[in-house]
Amino acid sequence: MTIEIKRSKKVVNYNTAIKYLEKRVVDVANGKKPELLWLLEHSSVFTAGVRSRENEILDKSLKIIKTSRGGKITFHGPGQKVVYFVLNLNKRKKDIRQLIRNIEKCIIVTLKHFKINSFNDKKNIGIWVKYNSEIFKIAAIGIKVKKWIAFHGFSINVSNNLDVYKKIIPCGIKDKKITSVMQLKKKKIRIDNEIIKNFLKIFRNF
Repeated sequence: MTIEIKRSKKVVNYNTAIKYLEKRVVDVANGKKPELLWLLEHSSVFTAGVRSRENEILDKSLKIIKTSRGGKITFHGPGQKVVYFVLNLNKRKKDIRQLIRNIEKCIIVTLKHFKINSFNDKKNIGIWVKYNSEIFKIAAIGIKVKKWIAFHGFSINVSNNLDVYKKIIPCGIKDKKITSVMQLKKKKIRIDNEIIKNFLKIFRNF
């Protein structure tokens, strides 16, 4: 199956991106357009998934955008790589657990290319690293499946501002911190090509 690759060089407004994504879901379901893999960065925004709670917002002055994806509250901003997809599971495997495992594998293999060892956690969704004897979250996953069309996606912290996470309880997890590639490796990386290569390879036979 053909997956269209879309890369945005400029930061993209969150609401603009979601409208585009939701329109694509309809077009994929109707067979009008191919599946999609879209890499971008958002302008700064806090978003709340369907399982988020008010007490996870520590700074009550924040403007929060409610979204249809799974998961809780998180932050997107420049320096964080956001990866959206639209996949038609009617023509693939109707297996949401395997879908998430594939996403996890894509992130883990991508980070390994940059010599970052990461892992998933059965209790806490996302991808994690061990750094200075502590566990940190480096990537978040939030998806939605509608009539077996899977969309939304995942984000990897590359060089984004980590201080903003102090204003929320990110992903509802109180006892874990957030890190980035920049914090771990002390340098910027170009991650797009590695994500695309691994995503296409992993989902080729799904």
